[in-house]
Amino acid sequence: MSGILVVAEHTRGVLSDVSGELVGAALSVKDAIGGPVSVAIVGRDAASFGARMNLPGVDSVVLAAAGDEHFDAATAEQALCSIIEAERPRLVLIGHSASGLGIAAGIAARLGSGFAADVFGIGLEEGRLRATRSGYAGKVNIELEFPGKPLVVMTVRGATFKAPFGEGAAAIREAEIDLAPVAGRRTRHLDFVEAPAAGVDIGKAEFILSVGRGVQDEKNIPRFQALAERLGATLGCSRPVADSGWLHKAHQVGLTGKVAASCKLYVALGISGAVQHLHGMKHVETIIAVNTDPNAPIFNFATYGAVMDVFDFADAMEKLS
Repeated sequence: MSGILVVAEHTRGVLSDVSGELVGAALSVKDAIGGPVSVAIVGRDAASFGARMNLPGVDSVVLAAAGDEHFDAATAEQALCSIIEAERPRLVLIGHSASGLGIAAGIAARLGSGFAADVFGIGLEEGRLRATRSGYAGKVNIELEFPGKPLVVMTVRGATFKAPFGEGAAAIREAEIDLAPVAGRRTRHLDFVEAPAAGVDIGKAEFILSVGRGVQDEKNIPRFQALAERLGATLGCSRPVADSGWLHKAHQVGLTGKVAASCKLYVALGISGAVQHLHGMKHVETIIAVNTDPNAPIFNFATYGAVMDVFDFADAMEKLS
């Protein structure tokens, strides 16, 4: 087995950003692993994404026109298992997303491969594949190896690797797949419910001022919203703030919210730094954390930190701005 297979992801006719990022991840270890980088696209309209996944460094794009226009885990899993058995890659990369989590573990179990989830580092050590991911609520990084496993499946954290730009020279071809095992499946897609618009796109914001439970009460949210506007920032929040209804879910940064993919400066006010929140922002180059707890996990990832009350911080910033 050799080479890397990237699984492209698309939803409602839109190619997900993680698809290009997975190619970037594959290229980071292509020379070390050896073999080609291939991209698999599964779905009724797979061909419509072929040219867009023909990125520099990709050797082939494999199309599987399977299922209907909506994602179906059973169909995708079956199609990808057929492609993997035909391509025989050493490494399969899938996005660590709702769709990716719906198929990755099943693929690994069916093929008897090694498996690692939420990976943000990939490398080789003396010819052995190694994956890096977080553990113990983000307090440590764990390096995993897969002895005796010629095939390894990994789900890769979004906004971790840079997608290549430009047009490649990949061969685009149709895959031969066997969907007979899922022909009689008992599930069907009923509807896709879009989250209500909130006038904010955390994924595209370059400067985010984010609030957590340290702001204490919903009545204090307007003050920090005003502060964010005065500073030219987008207001973000942690999950407890969104779950309490203090801010719309669209403001939430984290594993069950949005990844701050474009953020260059992240100011975290009263956020402890649970692993779910760190998933959405720890990749940011400059992080400023303000918290009254000197042992808050977020200080382990912050570029700069201040042990102080968030309201005192707001007072100072309001005077400066």
